[in-house]
Amino acid sequence: MNLFHPYVNVDGTLNDTQVWSREVLYTGTNGRHVERFYVSPSESYVFKPLTNDEQAGRERWVYEHVLPSLPSVYPRLLACSDSEEDGGVEWMIFEDLGPLHHLHEEQTMLRAVGLVAGWHALPPDRFTGIPLRGPKPLIQDLVSELYMRKLDVLKLCSSLGFPKQQVQRMYAQLDHFAFSPQLVLSHGDLHPGNYALSGERLMVLDWEHAHLNTPLWDVYHLIDMSHPLFPRCITSDLRIRLLDRYLEQLELLGAGLERGAFMQEYGMFAVVFSLWMLLLIESDLRRIGTKLHINGDKWSKEQLEAQRGEALACLNQCAAMLEWGQVRRCE
Repeated sequence: MNLFHPYVNVDGTLNDTQVWSREVLYTGTNGRHVERFYVSPSESYVFKPLTNDEQAGRERWVYEHVLPSLPSVYPRLLACSDSEEDGGVEWMIFEDLGPLHHLHEEQTMLRAVGLVAGWHALPPDRFTGIPLRGPKPLIQDLVSELYMRKLDVLKLCSSLGFPKQQVQRMYAQLDHFAFSPQLVLSHGDLHPGNYALSGERLMVLDWEHAHLNTPLWDVYHLIDMSHPLFPRCITSDLRIRLLDRYLEQLELLGAGLERGAFMQEYGMFAVVFSLWMLLLIESDLRRIGTKLHINGDKWSKEQLEAQRGEALACLNQCAAMLEWGQVRRCE
């Protein structure tokens, strides 16, 4: 039996008779809690049951087959359930990194985008068996949805003060645009809540969505993905500095990309993803406004409106990047 098994009941919950105290860190999509638990006043760990039923076995597989190829920028896995001993109930116990600081200032983000370049430079054929898609639709699927919902996009953008003519120009650009087929190892869900400082260490969390995807997936999530709980302000100049740092690190690792083409492709990717996010956020706001939501809804109206503001700012800035060729190098 694993040394940590006494802390977990056979039903996959923490054993209060063995645990000194516990606190909920966050709640997964299936309602199960990720918790910090103490076995003494000075000894603590993080307990993570399966938080997304569609991801059964994924995080353990990633820890076994993917993360050993990376620097130690993730919490150590100390124990996990055994399919035979634990009745098929899935759980994991990680080292406790202590208080995490989600600081999205320039220096932290420059460090983070350098880490992303590091795992993007790894040969993708090293990760046999890894999925080819993550928790959200592929960029090609998002493009298709934007075409199917073009009237909704035009109506929403108009209501948010984004000119109809500019939206039409973006669709015209999409008509003649093809995203690169390049695939790299992708974290899969690198939103601003999934990288943080633990003391001086920059850590990347929640790897269960790792898969192969375009390099733009992680880069967009790191720089421009809005999140209701982690607001931030990304300027056009900061975005270019981050993209340049990413390209510089790739070049050092022998996996360089042509800057002009990459910047153009990033701008288009960000425009597509931001439009899709705005539709998603609008749907959430409408549900709240018509009182069709339930108590399990994660975000408040105020949080969603702030997220919408960030997504709209990204759309405006990256649309300008496409129209005006704003891909100068920022020193």
